[in-house]
Amino acid sequence: MPRIHAYVGCRTTRERNARGEGIGIYEIDSTSGRWALIDVCSTLDNPSFLALNARQDRLYAVHGDGSQVSGYRIDPASGRLSMLSTQSCEGLNPVHLALSRDGASLVVANYATGTAARLPLGGDGQVLPVSSVVPLPGVPGPHRTEQAGAHPHQISRYATTRCDSDWHIVPDKGLDTVFAVRWMGSGEPIVLGHRCREGSGPRHAAFHPMLPIVYVANELDSTVTTWRFDVLSGELEPLDTVSTIPRRAHSVTRAAGIVIDPYGRHLYVSNRGHDSIVTFRLDDASGLPNAPRWIDAQGDFPRFICLGPSGDDLLVANERSDTIVQFMRDKVTGDLTPTGHTVHTGSPVCIVFKTE
Repeated sequence: MPRIHAYVGCRTTRERNARGEGIGIYEIDSTSGRWALIDVCSTLDNPSFLALNARQDRLYAVHGDGSQVSGYRIDPASGRLSMLSTQSCEGLNPVHLALSRDGASLVVANYATGTAARLPLGGDGQVLPVSSVVPLPGVPGPHRTEQAGAHPHQISRYATTRCDSDWHIVPDKGLDTVFAVRWMGSGEPIVLGHRCREGSGPRHAAFHPMLPIVYVANELDSTVTTWRFDVLSGELEPLDTVSTIPRRAHSVTRAAGIVIDPYGRHLYVSNRGHDSIVTFRLDDASGLPNAPRWIDAQGDFPRFICLGPSGDDLLVANERSDTIVQFMRDKVTGDLTPTGHTVHTGSPVCIVFKTE
């Protein structure tokens, strides 16, 4: 049977009212789906977002509210982590990271300082000093506290079943802008900005596996915008925007995580405050989301969601109730059903999987 390890990023600091202790390492029973805790790797504060390299033998983490990124060697037998290196990302509050297409560098979104940074990787996978820092230009949105300046929230590489590019899609919550960023062979960056609806606060993106479509969850107005993406030019064209909350929902709430199924049939978004997961059916031809259905997140403040390695289940990381809740996913309808499996772990905010 295949071995599956899950690595869970978390918040750890008093300032975040957090209860996490480090990167959680779990082994998942591929038959029952049960998670067994193997170890908690102590790290710098707030190992909040994680990324695996293509060989799945190195793990990287940004440290939220700080200014560093760290790298770890994964033991092939146990799945445990050992520190490789730490490095400044030359920016404050790094919130997301991804590997370049060739695997030779990391790119990091520095939320507080409004920059994207590129850090080369050494031969053993250790993180080397920053080689490029890219300021993100634009006019802040109207929200007085959350849009004071550029606030990039994600920097995912645009890679799908049909396209493996070196563009990085960067939703910027502060500028109401979605950027496409690409580093040329010379190291010079191309930065293309595409303005969103005022006050929307774009946060995270998901990519359609077959169509040239990017879905962006807009945090501040709880919507999803569908964009057409031209991978040759880097241009993005907005096509449609829909709400992630019901019409009658009027409490304070923010859109957060977003994920698409492997076949491009259903899109899922989490809502913090409304504490729900919305499922959209995606039109086969256009890719536009429709027919929203909501289900309770079974916890408080669902900051992050992802599909399990098989694509059969959806995992919801409820940051404030210290739980990861599993939902089975109907592949035809996209409907979610709680399985009763809940992992109790302090302030979870990210999950990545290593499979063999």
